Amino acid sequence: LGQQLRFLKRPPVNTSQLPEGRRVGALAMKVGMLPVWDKWGERHPATVLHLDECQVVQVKTEENNGYYSMQLGVGEAKPSRVNISSQGHFDKFGVKPKRKLMEFRVTPDALLSPGTKISAMHFVPGQLVDVCGVSKGKGFAGVMKRWNFGGGRATHGNSLAHRIPGSTGCRQDPGRVFKNKKMPGRMGGEKITAQNLFILKIDPIRDLLYVKGAVPGSNGTFVRIVDAVKGPFYPSPPPFPTYLEPIPKATPEAVKNQEYQVFAPMAATDVGIFKAPDDPY
Repeated sequence: LGQQLRFLKRPPVNTSQLPEGRRVGALAMKVGMLPVWDKWGERHPATVLHLDECQVVQVKTEENNGYYSMQLGVGEAKPSRVNISSQGHFDKFGVKPKRKLMEFRVTPDALLSPGTKISAMHFVPGQLVDVCGVSKGKGFAGVMKRWNFGGGRATHGNSLAHRIPGSTGCRQDPGRVFKNKKMPGRMGGEKITAQNLFILKIDPIRDLLYVKGAVPGSNGTFVRIVDAVKGPFYPSPPPFPTYLEPIPKATPEAVKNQEYQVFAPMAATDVGIFKAPDDPY
């Protein structure tokens, strides 16, 4: 009972950084965004992430590499797009060529053998995750777009200085512009992590995660998913080291009605933020 109760509230420390029990994450492709309505009619903006044949490619141990980690691969690469060295790397571990490779640090008790699939059931509906990706590139941007500057006055003597940054330095002392000054420059295209995203539901048949909120990057790019470092807030114990049970195939009728999807636990009473407590509708 105590083992189950410790997942009912957010732990005071980051459980993924403890000496034991640090699970591997997952790699996924950002599909796009769509709305998801819960049973109370509340609309949630959701990002769909596809774990497209996410597999363990390489396992690194302290004896051979000096630390414990696992290399994951996602997506199926065309053989003509894979160079000879990468093809040899995949053949060594008996895995089909992948489009994207990333490494995850784990504890020794969470190691998996090469070829193990990381499915969407690796996560728990209702938990929090951190999603890392490369943001959309915006090109060369001014200070008003890049740093949210207010700009100059619109009238009353302003000549060609409506969107300029203004003064950037001091006087003869120090006689230079300080480093990290907010100035025009290239915007976007940076590694960004969106923290504490809520998993609304999971599609185990198609390996889809429906995450509440926005995820950095364009549609079709790959992102990195891990348990939230500030506390994953599991509603139920997660599969450790991963979900290894076979997933039964759904019937066409179940697929049409989406009966196989796993939703996050909802409150027993209507507590929607858009409704009054006594609203009969």
